[in-house]
Amino acid sequence: MAHAAQMSIPATYMRGGTSKGVFFTLSDLPPAAQQPGEARDRLLLRVMGSPDPYEKQIDGMGGATSSTSKAVILSKSTSPEHDVDYLFGQVSIDKPFVDWSGNCGNLSAAVGPYAVANGLVDPARVPENGVVEVRIWQVNIQKTIVAQVPISHGAVQETGDFELDGVTFPAAEIPVAFLDPADGEGAIFPTGQPVDELEVPGIGVLRATLINAGIPTVFIDAQALGYSGCELQEAINGDPEALARFERIRAHGAVKMGLITHVDEAASRQHTPKVAFVAPPAGYTSSSGKQVEAESIDLLVRALSMGKLHHAMMGTAAVAIAAAAAIQGTLVNLAAGGSERESVTFGHPSGTLRVGAKASLVEGRWQIDQAVMSRSARVLMEGRVRVPGDVL
Repeated sequence: MAHAAQMSIPATYMRGGTSKGVFFTLSDLPPAAQQPGEARDRLLLRVMGSPDPYEKQIDGMGGATSSTSKAVILSKSTSPEHDVDYLFGQVSIDKPFVDWSGNCGNLSAAVGPYAVANGLVDPARVPENGVVEVRIWQVNIQKTIVAQVPISHGAVQETGDFELDGVTFPAAEIPVAFLDPADGEGAIFPTGQPVDELEVPGIGVLRATLINAGIPTVFIDAQALGYSGCELQEAINGDPEALARFERIRAHGAVKMGLITHVDEAASRQHTPKVAFVAPPAGYTSSSGKQVEAESIDLLVRALSMGKLHHAMMGTAAVAIAAAAAIQGTLVNLAAGGSERESVTFGHPSGTLRVGAKASLVEGRWQIDQAVMSRSARVLMEGRVRVPGDVL
């Protein structure tokens, strides 16, 4: 029996923030995958090694975690005053689907460097030494991201001394700004309330902040769930009953936010919304062994991504945290002391992260003009990926 030979596609493997993924230029993809649809999804699933019933992605580029099963497709922007169009796909590990419903804030930091290195930014705008501002149109959520990419001797500066908790080695700092990060013309709260009562069968009625900034997120008080907020991955990910509870909360939160009409739909929309729990500051030992002092943070946050507690913090969830912290009366703001603020430092399983956001009340509705954080990114491998030719 004859079998189709493997096809070879130009690709770059990059880390951005605390995530990594496979980056493609749109025009390098096979023609059938240059358009959204089943062919593109099948290709990306095969590239990452999904669906894998063993949940290891051994036969692909994926790393078998939500942070490492990601794909990015970039092209010169068709949007005015933008350099690059950025499309993000969260590739399921054990199921045959790619979730296009949201953004990856961490990989957003790698988009600018890739765009510069691959000619998607006008070379005339790139200095010999200094910083180039890359304006990114995030296609999934129809929002603008602005990255400040350092340049040395005409090329992207990747090495440096900026340290990011959750990433082992230092690299060059890349400030990233998420402009007007809420959906719905700046509307932050889908229900109009900073705190809602969320009824979850089998759990009860929970106070929740349902916010749409960076990425739709359901925030719950840690204490209401029996947690301290100091938990590391193994405390949650090793408890199937806890994971099932969080998925129920996420599904009912998605309905309350209007993202889905029935809880059963949540299974095919795993990337959004996120679910997180918050607590006032307390000291703890991070997953790297680093001691985090209560005095060094404003609050504790633990967030789940694709059904598991994240090892650090998703970049988009960090935007949601900053936005919620900036608005008095949210559970995040109350955990951080309840005062008005324009930045917040929170503790996560790998350490701490500082992120800023400024909120304003316009005609009775809260808005966030932008949220800002620093990340780093670098190329891990570049060349070509191979997949069996019959995947398309």
